[in-house]
Amino acid sequence: MLTITERQFTILFFIIVLFELITGSVPELALAHYLAKPAIVISLMVLFINSSHKLSSGIRKTTLLALGFSLLGDILLMFVNQSTHFFTLGLIAFLLAHIMYIIVFLKHRNNKRSPIGFLLLLIIYASGLFFFLKDGLGEMFIPVIFYIVIILSMVATAFLRKSMVSNLSYLLVLIGAIVFIFSDSSLAINKFHKELPFANIIVMLTYAIAQYLIVLGILKINVTNTKV
Repeated sequence: MLTITERQFTILFFIIVLFELITGSVPELALAHYLAKPAIVISLMVLFINSSHKLSSGIRKTTLLALGFSLLGDILLMFVNQSTHFFTLGLIAFLLAHIMYIIVFLKHRNNKRSPIGFLLLLIIYASGLFFFLKDGLGEMFIPVIFYIVIILSMVATAFLRKSMVSNLSYLLVLIGAIVFIFSDSSLAINKFHKELPFANIIVMLTYAIAQYLIVLGILKINVTNTKV
């Protein structure tokens, strides 16, 4: 399933994630955290650049843009305590990252596959989440709604890749996209509804796993039909 390079990277990646979780939980290690958090996505970018030569240039560039916007979002969210504007800018950065992933996933859309049933499940979930968040959103009401629509679209387009990519690629990307929703939901509940125990660990661990699965899934495309 995984190449030797990917297995070696996986070990290194989760060491980086563990380092981020530790430095993000210990105030005395705050300075190291400013290096550890961006290192998660940077490491994925290095892996992707070195392993994606067989992919089309469109997929490579757009995936790197998704990771680049994710990295920008990570950096911006580290400064939310200094100004609420950093959260808004971080939200925009991740919104753009999701849009880039949508573009990548749509390159392998199965036009014979209907997303209606899956979308209904996503909408039910999003409606329940929004019920918990709405009273605490304030001026973020509209931006959060827009963000929810975009991330649901990202998951839906991941779902539509079936039979157009390898089964491994399909499952890795779809699971990663779903885990991304869980990560963002945890972040939103913690910020707009009530503080969650171990929120930082839950959000960052699921976020790292989501990005890891999506990137690995894109590398495993191995398709016979490709839209560029």
